[in-house]
Amino acid sequence: MTVTAQAPAPEDTRVSLTFAKALNTALADEMAADSTVVMFGEDVGPLGGVFRITDGLTARFGEERCFDTPLAESGIMGMAVGMAMNGIRPVVEMQFDAFAYPAFEQVVSHVAKMSNRTRGKVKLPLVIRIPYAGGIGGVEHHCDSSESYYAHTPGLTVLAPATVADAYTMLREAIRFPDPVVFLEPKKLYWTKEDVDLAALRAPFKDSAPEAGPAIGKAVVAREGTDATLIAYGPSVSTALSAAEAAAAEGRSLEVIDIRSIVPFDDETVCASVRKTGRAVVISEAPGFASVASEIVARVQERCFHSLAAPVLRVTGFDIPYPAPKLEHFFLPGVDRILDTVDELQWEDK
Repeated sequence: MTVTAQAPAPEDTRVSLTFAKALNTALADEMAADSTVVMFGEDVGPLGGVFRITDGLTARFGEERCFDTPLAESGIMGMAVGMAMNGIRPVVEMQFDAFAYPAFEQVVSHVAKMSNRTRGKVKLPLVIRIPYAGGIGGVEHHCDSSESYYAHTPGLTVLAPATVADAYTMLREAIRFPDPVVFLEPKKLYWTKEDVDLAALRAPFKDSAPEAGPAIGKAVVAREGTDATLIAYGPSVSTALSAAEAAAAEGRSLEVIDIRSIVPFDDETVCASVRKTGRAVVISEAPGFASVASEIVARVQERCFHSLAAPVLRVTGFDIPYPAPKLEHFFLPGVDRILDTVDELQWEDK
């Protein structure tokens, strides 16, 4: 009897990762792949950061490559600019969204303008990691949605991942990007967990990956639908998906678009969805006035006007300073507010 050897079963490379661990793994993998990558900020060294995103990096790579800084955000950013001008790829953590404001002058005046100022001769390949937005019961200065400031500043790439897989992939892409990236990390997602194929996520980075990865400038359809489109990014994507699930139970099919990349913005994917459904709602935690949500509404109205059955509406935070922890559930967009807004999309004309 001839016995045929069976091929070994493929190795199961799926692992359960939290959003925070995905970011930690991305940092470790990129630091291992490129000796010019350094990580620094307040308490990111032995402590591992307030949210433990840098846990273990100092022990593994040494204090020269993952280190603590004084409590001086402007100094952190200025040092990052100098490093990036001289062949280093700094990744800096601002610890909390509103803590980044003391560094804002550096970001606007130098980080965003250096390449243009030198006609492209001086690049700044640096990443500004900002834990941002609400949902953790934090007080003011700890829960700002500051994306509009950065999106309004030409010269910056602004990313906001919403899934564990994107947290890993987009951070590695951001570190390899030749220009400065503001990397917004939704704090309330840090402890969410997903099963991901880590080997598959790592595969594109084994060789010299292209400078602009597939996630930069590319939105994705997070859920298919036919009746209306929910457009969201960062922490609002999971809320939009919950709203779509609730709507399905009532017989209404909502498509969900995860923007992922605020700047550059993917008009093609967003508009293809809106042209298909004819209705759209933009969802964001930030106050609505002069916001990223405002810009998305304008872009959709301009490009999809003849396909729209109703005006594009918004569900956003209110135009007030971030409220006290016990009141934040009133402030943040929720499933009920989203569904109420969807109900306003002139369905009687359908």
